[in-house]
Amino acid sequence: MNDNEEGDIKDLVLKEDASEEKLAGRFFTPQRLADFVSDWVLDQPDNNIINILEPSVGDGVFLNSMNRHRDIIDTANIIAIEIDEEVSKEASNKNDEYAWVKGWKECDFNKEIINDDFYVAYKNGLEEKKFQAILGNPPYIRYQYLEKEQRDEQSLIIKKNGMKPNKLINAWVSFTVASISCMDVNSKIGFVIPAELLQVKYSEALRLFLASHLNRITIVTFEDLVFDGVEQEVVVLLGEKIEDDARHDIRIIQLGNLEDLENINIDANEYFDADLHSSKWTKYFLPDEQLELVNRIERDNRFIRFSDVAKCEVGITTGNNKYFCVDNDTVNQYDLRQYCKPLIARSVNIKGAQFTIDDWTENIQSGARTFLLDLARFDKSTFNTGLLAYIKYGEENGHNSSYKCSIRDEWYKVPSVWVPDGFFLRRNYLYPKLMLNTHVVSAVSTDTMHRLVFNGGIDGKRIVVAYYTSISLLFAELEGRSYGGGVLEILPGEVGKILLPNVFNNRNFNDDMVDRLFNIIDHYIRNNDDIEGLLDIMDREILINGLGMRNYEVQLIRDSWLNLRKRRLTRGGRNI
Repeated sequence: MNDNEEGDIKDLVLKEDASEEKLAGRFFTPQRLADFVSDWVLDQPDNNIINILEPSVGDGVFLNSMNRHRDIIDTANIIAIEIDEEVSKEASNKNDEYAWVKGWKECDFNKEIINDDFYVAYKNGLEEKKFQAILGNPPYIRYQYLEKEQRDEQSLIIKKNGMKPNKLINAWVSFTVASISCMDVNSKIGFVIPAELLQVKYSEALRLFLASHLNRITIVTFEDLVFDGVEQEVVVLLGEKIEDDARHDIRIIQLGNLEDLENINIDANEYFDADLHSSKWTKYFLPDEQLELVNRIERDNRFIRFSDVAKCEVGITTGNNKYFCVDNDTVNQYDLRQYCKPLIARSVNIKGAQFTIDDWTENIQSGARTFLLDLARFDKSTFNTGLLAYIKYGEENGHNSSYKCSIRDEWYKVPSVWVPDGFFLRRNYLYPKLMLNTHVVSAVSTDTMHRLVFNGGIDGKRIVVAYYTSISLLFAELEGRSYGGGVLEILPGEVGKILLPNVFNNRNFNDDMVDRLFNIIDHYIRNNDDIEGLLDIMDREILINGLGMRNYEVQLIRDSWLNLRKRRLTRGGRNI
């Protein structure tokens, strides 16, 4: 089976399970939010608005909002596009001054609601019109739910604007990119889009695109969910193009809910220089002094990236953890011990800063799944009768039918099983955990944890000692993303970007000191849920005494970490 066939099968499964709302990406905007966006976009000097675009009109809520500005819209050309025929007719009925037009080719560019695909309009000359005001709520449609022709059009838009298309990109991304390319030299855009804009990997290229193509960016975020009955966190993107202005500035404004829009004073919030090399915007949530310190530390040669000392890769993808991760009773029942490797399968199995034989023994005694069935190194002719019985049990109970298993030549052989030097937990609550893998155990892990390989000559204890400081935990928050329930998810490439104090080849950190601090870390993590008490010790020893940072700088870094963590946990419904 080739990659295209694999993708087609996945797409069919996704479409079968998708609701009509997901397939259409249709979540209608609350009137109060539409009013706020319209007011901001249409507030332009000298009333220079000639052309206005609404690329996904829906039920016409933004058209209704624009009616509050008759002095502008009475003389402007307004184009509103909606792919759904019934929805577009409904919007036209609510706004009777707009003509309903079937298809972009029939448009005469006055005040019209066009029943067509935005991608078709874009391909057929929309970009050439140039708009001074663009506003709306683009559809949130996953790549897998788009029709093939729409996927092709989306890819062309993404590539045309210097970005790389992939199967993770949602339709709102291409709508945003296309709309910005339609902006005039002096113009504004206001979109309601998913909060994924701020931090997820597939939005990275879009963030850099926005930062380089807009002179001013304002992001308005909300603690509460905006759409009734929909678990979709959104932000408001407000962008400006300003002719002959070389600056690229950004600011993020945090609100509680839609009611706070009534009293917001946008201009009371300061802009920052947009970092055209930074892939995440999380740092712009920090207050001025904290953000300035973060920017200085990124340029400080006393700190290095995690990728300078270790390589981070995803854990083992078994295709069926329930089958391949087994407990001691199953190992004994089927005589599997010679075919198994010690396993850390869940975050609760992480006790300290290193995984010891005592930890593994304790997990075995608790009944945890502490063995991974590793058959890739064996020929089937050498399997014992117990293993053959276990494979038969798996086939009789459908354990071989999961997607990852079904595409293997021998479904029961898990690929890419190797012993790493350490582990980094993929999803975390209070703080991201890092631990060493002792050679006495030589454990492996599933993809709940990332696998670390230390660069040649690097002492793993030094990596642990460097990591457990306020600096590194702050950068873990900056590089990771807020997952459901307030969990911080951090991917291998993001782990590599975490800053570490450079305790390597530094006379201030001898081996005795590193051993002492490592033991303190291990003991503390084993006996405490949170880590602030440990950071008091590590920040003093590493950052202040070792690297010469000032007390107030370290306190600012700690406050920055706590601010971002509190925001993540609060938005996830957790209290701390």
